[in-house]
Amino acid sequence: MRGRALGLLAAFALLVLLALLSVAVGARSVPLSTVVHLLFERDGSDASYVVWDLRIPRTLIGIAVGASLGVAGAVMQALTRNPLADPGLLGVNAGASAAAALSVTVLGLTDLRAFVWFAFAGAAIAGTALYLIAGRGGASPVRLALAGTAVSAALTGLTQGLTLLDQQTLDQMRFWTVGSLSRADAGTLVRVLPFLAVGLVLALLLARPLNALALGDDAGKSLGAHLGRTRLLSLLAVTLLAGAATAAVGPLVFVGLAVPHMVRALTGPDQRWVLPYCAVLAPALLLAADVVGRVIAREEIDVGVVTALLGAPVFIWLVRRNKAARA
Repeated sequence: MRGRALGLLAAFALLVLLALLSVAVGARSVPLSTVVHLLFERDGSDASYVVWDLRIPRTLIGIAVGASLGVAGAVMQALTRNPLADPGLLGVNAGASAAAALSVTVLGLTDLRAFVWFAFAGAAIAGTALYLIAGRGGASPVRLALAGTAVSAALTGLTQGLTLLDQQTLDQMRFWTVGSLSRADAGTLVRVLPFLAVGLVLALLLARPLNALALGDDAGKSLGAHLGRTRLLSLLAVTLLAGAATAAVGPLVFVGLAVPHMVRALTGPDQRWVLPYCAVLAPALLLAADVVGRVIAREEIDVGVVTALLGAPVFIWLVRRNKAARA
């Protein structure tokens, strides 16, 4: 336990360092000493504007979204007992994308802040549909996965149809669907933060029931876990976390899939440690990818592209080491 606690503290220190780099590095770099100074004293300079109005909101959104996706992925893998599960398996990301596309096509919305609510509503509707299709409280992990795949496929088809039929929707959605921290602002964070906070707290409270559920339905019942309630609350937590995160920055791949595998290689399968580690290491990964995207090319590369490019080799390496299989 002491080693895990020290490891979590080290992970938090890494997150703080990456947050400082996220504030300092960009098209206009700001020395770390200046960043630290401006955090305590806003002086009205150009550097102060860059740090407070651009970089800090972007960094805070990255931390909130990263923590949400990492925890949502860990809950999904525990709930479905499927090591390849991620928030997208529930159709939550597809629901957010479909609702965003509808808001652009039908209502003509063009501002991210305007269709964030539609995206979150779409994610919530997709999560509710999955719960009803899979059989409510008695849904097995297999039925959840199959129902999620069906819901995701249908909503993805709707989104693609809308973007192909309407040029405005295509222009608006082709940037949002990549996944980017640069287009969200402090207002976006304020809109989604309550949902993210509730989802994180709910997921952490479900750590013990998820541990019992991982042993199988019969063993979980014998340990006192309420299977139906645990699955319902887990679906609610994933919907809140992944739905709000997707609404804020667009669908991001890999983070919710691979980070729980990395964490279990360090902590083992105990969700009481997996979830807090994911809440710290997932935003660290997301901020690192965002910083890399700013400096790797002349033009900034969206974080969704970087996470996919950097994440795939790491995940392959994890699989080849068989760490994921033993977790």
